[in-house]
Amino acid sequence: MSELLSEVRELDAADPLAGTRERFVLDDTVYLDGNSLGALPAHVPGAVEDVVRRQWGELRIRSWTESGWWTAPERVGDRIAPLVGAAPGQVVVGDSTSVNVFKAVVAAVRMAGEGRDEILVDASTFPTDGYVAESAARLTGCALRAVAPAEVPAALGARTAAVLLNHVDYRTGRLHDLPALTAAVHAAGAYAVWDLCHSAGALPVGLDRHGVDLAVGCTYKYLNGGPGSPAYLYVRRDLQDRFDSPLPGWNSHAEPFGMTAGYTPAAGAVRGRVGTPDILSLLALEAALDVWEGVEVAAVRAKSLALTDFFLRCVGEYLPAGRVESLTPVPHAERGSQVALRCADAGEVMKALIGRGVVGDFRAPDVLRFGFTPLYVGFADVERAARVLGEVVTERGCPHPA
Repeated sequence: MSELLSEVRELDAADPLAGTRERFVLDDTVYLDGNSLGALPAHVPGAVEDVVRRQWGELRIRSWTESGWWTAPERVGDRIAPLVGAAPGQVVVGDSTSVNVFKAVVAAVRMAGEGRDEILVDASTFPTDGYVAESAARLTGCALRAVAPAEVPAALGARTAAVLLNHVDYRTGRLHDLPALTAAVHAAGAYAVWDLCHSAGALPVGLDRHGVDLAVGCTYKYLNGGPGSPAYLYVRRDLQDRFDSPLPGWNSHAEPFGMTAGYTPAAGAVRGRVGTPDILSLLALEAALDVWEGVEVAAVRAKSLALTDFFLRCVGEYLPAGRVESLTPVPHAERGSQVALRCADAGEVMKALIGRGVVGDFRAPDVLRFGFTPLYVGFADVERAARVLGEVVTERGCPHPA
């Protein structure tokens, strides 16, 4: 233990992101559930109070123009863009991830055109993505086929219209090969739709660099936008004129205040809008994104890998051999920013951890998830979490994983 504690001091002393921890509201708890809900940025309450008291309370309707409410979906989208490797004008914020998945998948099928009547979906996807893909398939008359991401290249064919994939597996933390899979989809003449919920804000994505067609993501995990904060939709610039949303609304109309009976889509990523934006949560997100000032995603990725490496080392030191099984890949190229440990009676183990000030996440039936948000998680947090985990499982005397 003394060797690990000595290393903690060295790692924390050399941490280039150590100062960003002060940008959040934190306590003595070790918070390793930022892959479910990010911590509160310290200045967000004041920003939200201004939105409520001054912009809404005093300016009222004038805030749509004077406070920039109307343009917020694109303005906030442009702030998210560099975090996912996109140039301005391609990301629009609004609605939920599920709604944006539906828009993207249906639009991809429509762009694919006649003769392409099959949608491939990640077999290990977050359930909602699967539900939405199934509904989109019925709506567009497509067949739906679930395949593992590694099997996508072999599954692609002349009938494939769209492929919906997760960048990081929400259960295991496995990072999928976005560049190679996107290239394979394009070689087959299909469109790639990526779900970035567990990667945006934790690692470089490179949407423009790798030619991704469409992408969606939430903002309440590593982007720290708050519970229920709006999601975003990325539409590659050269596809925007062809993007045919299945959910046209007055906010995506070329003349939204013309109130005409016929629909004419606006130019650009604005086509991804639907109805009136959720201003309170949208502007809370905008304030939350201030924590990224002066932060490079590459530095975040480097620290993320160092944190997860160190956690796995500490687990190996503090837990009896075979006591838990890591489901997260060891190679950096295959790892997101979380570690998933298979553990018998994992639900009860997580309750005990939370009771001792280490907050992670449980996924049925037997997975402990620990998310590492480099902006506010330090190496001392990592050592403490693994040490407390070792104490809990030893005291419980749980059986080894089957």
